[in-house]
Order: sequence, then C-alpha cells, then structure tokens
Amino acid sequence: RMLEGPSKERHLLRGHAPGEPHLPDGRDSAPAALRSVVVDNAFDWEDDTAPAIPIADSVIYEVHVKGLTARHPDVPEELRGTYAGLAHPAMLGHLQALGVTTVELLPTQHFVHNQFLLDRGLRNYWGYNTVGFFAPHLEYAATEDPISEFKGMVRLLHAAGLEVILDVVYNHTAEGNHLGPTLAFRGYDNQAYYRLDPSNRAHYLNWTGTGNTLNLGSPVVLQLVMDSLRYWVAEMHIDGFRFDLATTLGRTHSDFDPLGAFFGAVSQDPTLRRTKLIAEPWDVGPNGYRVGQFPHRWSEWNDGYRDTVRDFWKATPSSLGSFGNAVTGSSPLFETSGRSPTASVNFVTSHDGFTLADVVAYNEKHNRANGETNRDGHSDNRSWNSGTEGPTDDGTVREIRTRRTRSMATSLLLSQGVPMLLGGDELGRTQAGNNNAYNQDNELSWFDWEHADTELIAFFGRLTDLRRNHPTFRRTAWLHEHADADHDLVGWFAPDGGPMTPAHWDDPEGRVVALHLAGRVVHCAAGTVTDDDALLLFNGGFDDVDFRIPATVGADGWHIAVDSTDPARAGAVSDTVVVGKFGATVLMRAART
Repeated sequence: RMLEGPSKERHLLRGHAPGEPHLPDGRDSAPAALRSVVVDNAFDWEDDTAPAIPIADSVIYEVHVKGLTARHPDVPEELRGTYAGLAHPAMLGHLQALGVTTVELLPTQHFVHNQFLLDRGLRNYWGYNTVGFFAPHLEYAATEDPISEFKGMVRLLHAAGLEVILDVVYNHTAEGNHLGPTLAFRGYDNQAYYRLDPSNRAHYLNWTGTGNTLNLGSPVVLQLVMDSLRYWVAEMHIDGFRFDLATTLGRTHSDFDPLGAFFGAVSQDPTLRRTKLIAEPWDVGPNGYRVGQFPHRWSEWNDGYRDTVRDFWKATPSSLGSFGNAVTGSSPLFETSGRSPTASVNFVTSHDGFTLADVVAYNEKHNRANGETNRDGHSDNRSWNSGTEGPTDDGTVREIRTRRTRSMATSLLLSQGVPMLLGGDELGRTQAGNNNAYNQDNELSWFDWEHADTELIAFFGRLTDLRRNHPTFRRTAWLHEHADADHDLVGWFAPDGGPMTPAHWDDPEGRVVALHLAGRVVHCAAGTVTDDDALLLFNGGFDDVDFRIPATVGADGWHIAVDSTDPARAGAVSDTVVVGKFGATVLMRAART
C-alpha cells in the first residue's frame, strides 16, 4: 500500500551483469531495491459521499497533480505540487468556477523514473511507468502519510461536488524490456506476468511501446488488476478510471476481444458497477486501433473528434462533413453497436500533444528540450500557427489565435458526447511548442498562474454554465432517434437559411454551417425533458459571414448566448446574424412546440 525507493544505486537492479546481457549479475541488489512499507489504513471519511454525476452530465478536467499547483501563489509553498495542494481552497474554487465536474488525474499509482531519463537529467513527469498498483505515488505527498493525504484530497473534492478518476496503467510495468530493472513482477514469475516473445522467450512482446506488455490472459495478472481497481474504489473512494492503452487489456490471446476476460470481470464486479470506465482505445500491437469497439458501459477517447475539430478551425479543405458528424456525437463510430453519444469522450487537447494555446501558435513541434533531437512526438498535429510560428506581437495574428481558441472551446463544450478539457487550457497555458513533454518536470509543464488569461477562464466558465443549464447539449439519445415526419430534432442549414445539401457538405471549400437543436423533446440523464431551442452558427473561414436564420426555424425570439469573436456581444437578434471569421455564435430561445 506504500513504497519507498529505489535508491540511487539503480544499476544494481538490472538482472544482468554490466555490459553482459546474457550473464547474471551476482551483486546484492537489496541496497537499491524498492521497499514495501507497512501502513495503517484507518481514516475518518466523515460523511463522504460520491457525487455520482451521470456520464452524460460530466465535464472532465485532465490534470497533473504536481503541475497544477507547483507555481500557484495562493497555495502554501509546502503544499504545492501535492495531493493536499490539489485540494486547497484556491484550487477547489477555480475548479468550481470553471464548471468542471470530474477531475481526471494523470498516473498517481507509484511509478519510478526511467534510468535513461535520469542519465539525461530528466524525469518521467507524466508517470506512465507504474510499479506499485496499490500505492499512491510518494513524491506527490506533502506529508509522510501519502495514503491519508490522498484520501483527504478525495474527501475535499467530493465535498466540493467534484468526482475523482484515475488514469491507470495496467498494460505494462516499469520493468521495461529484457535489459530493464528487476523491480517485482519479473522476479516473481516472468512468464505469468508478461507476454513473452514466442521466438525468443528471453524477450517481451512490446504491444505498448514501452518494452513489455502485461499478460491479462493470465489469471494471476487479471486478479492483480481487479484487486487493484477494487482497492482504489472501496478504500480510496475513487469514482472511476481512464485506462491507458486499453486495447492491450482486451487481448486475451493476441487479438482484441470486447467480450474477453478483463471486460467480463469488470462488468460483473459489484464494487465497480457505479464507476466511470474510460478507454484509451488503442495500443501499438496488431490491429491496435479499436475506437468504437469497447463494451456498452465504457466511454472512449475519440481522437477522431480531436483531429476533425482542429481541421475545421484551421480551414482544412473538405472538413465540413466530418465536423458536423463530430459535434453531433460521432454516430458512425458508436451508434451501430447500440451505444449512445456518451460513448464518445470528446477532446481537442490532452496531456499527449500540444496545449490549446500551442495548437493555434505552432505549425511544427519544438521538442529539443526532450533530448531526442526533435525526433520524438507526433508530426501530424493538425495545428496552424495563425500566421507566425510561436510568440508574436502581431495584433492580427493574436486575434485569429484568440478566436480559434474560443471557437474550439465552444465546439467542444457544446458537442454531443462527454467533453474533456486539458487542464491549463483555460489559462492559455503554453509548452512552447513541445508536444511530448512527458519528461519535462519543470516550468515548461507546470501551470503559469501569474500570467493566466482571466478572460479566457471566464469564457470557459460561460460555456460550462450553458452546457449545465441546457440538457439539449447533453443528450443520451441520438438526435434522429425521436424525430417524426413533421418535427425533426436537428437541422443543418447553409448561410442563406436553406437546408444543407450534399453539394454543400461535399464542397472542399465549405467552411460555414448552422446547426439547429429543437428543445421540445430532450432525452438526457434526468429523463425526457423540454429545453430551449439552440442555433449554433459555425464559421471556419477567413471572412465574416451573414447568416440568415432559416424560415423553417423562425427568426423570432433568438438571443446571443455566446460569441467566440466577441465575448461581450449579447442581446436579441433579427433575421440575419453576422458571424465573424473563425467564429462560433450560439443563439438560444424558448422552445417552440
């Protein structure tokens, strides 16, 4: 339940002699080894109650425990970068004002830093290198009792109405490939815990890109994972999990099986029945990309949504049709298997890749600080620097960046599905173009609260308010499911007010569209309700556009709820609305029956 180490004598933990990978190392590894610590799990949870927020009503905030508060001036210095710091009143107030419901923590199970990073003077900042699947990571504790401190964090977040879900790594361990350290599992039972290469059983199948792959087809490994999940829910009061490289978990043998042993064990487990389950639906093994193929209870990271929304807001040709599909829930991916829009976790940015500020400021990755001569990280970022690479004082470029940032946020938070924000995007956080900052445990990754964009924070808050107050944006049924011959619940319109035609959708230069959501019948987590009507006007082009409100919708009663080109814009509108270039304008009115 708690670990210490390893010490700096890490070279003693390799199972082979120095420079002789085929010979054993006879030296005593005890001075360097990880050590288990006997703990007292007693804790007064008081009246802790899980918020139990329906997945359809969730707004997820992906964040790093340390990076969030390492530079926060209102968090006491001794608490910065810790579990206690995350639950400080200054942070709770920010999260509540931002309007998120669910805090998703990057790995907090005990991990170790890769030796090759330590040799370069770097560290495994993200933490996807787990070895202690039951232990809170010790470096994030402000006290000598990380378990009680972690529980206290969860209790305070719950009291503030916020859920806590963990990013968990059950696809590989920190022991790496055959040349890596022997920390635990390799020494217990190598062939039971890991997938071995049948052509050379001294090596591992590397379906995770990290050197090894845990063998979920083994009963002992499946028991380990299930015991770990139950521990974090029952003992630590966690509300759900995001599973890193979750395709690996579904490989009973080599092929992915959504009815396999792991998914079956999770589905029948009474301790896990109310938890949120989110998959990263890919790995690097054979046929590893499995978006849309996970079981019914699961939601999935939808990277297609990310790519589509980035493409649309950088005026990529032929992106209009896929954008329309994305903002209405990505039905081709999820509906055919009988799943609802909540199966899609929509995101524009995550820890892996550019921040939102960098999506609009960089064409190319700038990763030289990582020590790999800029070879690491994706090169296909679907980003556009808006006219100048990196920081600039050019007012025109800065305005385009600001509009695109707010328009992507508007798209994300008002799309059907479950939105996930990358923590710090609301501040305007930049990583200076680094799209793979996994080893940057420094000010490049830590949130810069001193220079936070307070206007952008407020804009994000307005969007989450709009989503929370209007179930039309958080539907649990597909928009076309409950339409009838006379009353469609969704309508797509061109700028002239006429319906979108195949020619409009297929036009490579098509960048403008209006989406009407009728509020008279809304199926949501609370049941079937009536909500206001919404008209979302999207202009992903280089010129302002006059939108004529469709006659079939009616021009009366509309008012501006959000305008990404001018957040101060408000009031009633007539039959024509000007939407600025790279802008999104949201109109609302009382529902028409």
